[in-house]
Amino acid sequence: MVASYLLRLSEGEYCELLESCRMKRVITLGGLHGTGKSSVADGVAELLGLRRVSAGQIFRQLAEERNMSLEEFSEFAEGNEEIDNLLDNTLRFESKKGNVILDGQLAAWMAGENADLHIFLTAPLEVRVRRIAKRDGTNFNYALEETITREKSEQFRYRSYYDIDVTDLSIYDLIINTEHYSLDEVISIVKLAVEILFETEE
Repeated sequence: MVASYLLRLSEGEYCELLESCRMKRVITLGGLHGTGKSSVADGVAELLGLRRVSAGQIFRQLAEERNMSLEEFSEFAEGNEEIDNLLDNTLRFESKKGNVILDGQLAAWMAGENADLHIFLTAPLEVRVRRIAKRDGTNFNYALEETITREKSEQFRYRSYYDIDVTDLSIYDLIINTEHYSLDEVISIVKLAVEILFETEE
């Protein structure tokens, strides 16, 4: 039945159908802070023509609007479920629109069945903290304390609000240790994984 339907389509209708299928493609990119999620998501989105939505950027914007550090805002969010609801609803909404790479701690869970591929980035704590300190222009010890506090807060919130253990990586299809590769290499690995998946599906 599907085959006979496709045979009746004009060339223009067939191309339009293919484009609509492509628009549904959804990639989630999870990982701890300082693993390069934002940079990798930007690079992959540009190369593959995907939209990019970042839970981390939204979180930072909300903190800035309240004149809070990330550490302060993380503690504030523990007592304010609306913060996580806003982030999660945004990820769910964007995943349904398709043609997007979503980066965030809960992106894989929030996108759910809408996603085609779940990817997780990891790296040792010291490596991640050095990157964060360099990015934010802070010293190592401050970045270390802030990162540990923020990640503990997130794990507590996610388990309390959603019964999600973000240390359980079984939801992911691909895990990459970004300590071993340059940014361009990680982007290339993710791009290749996405292309292979889509070619297989087609």
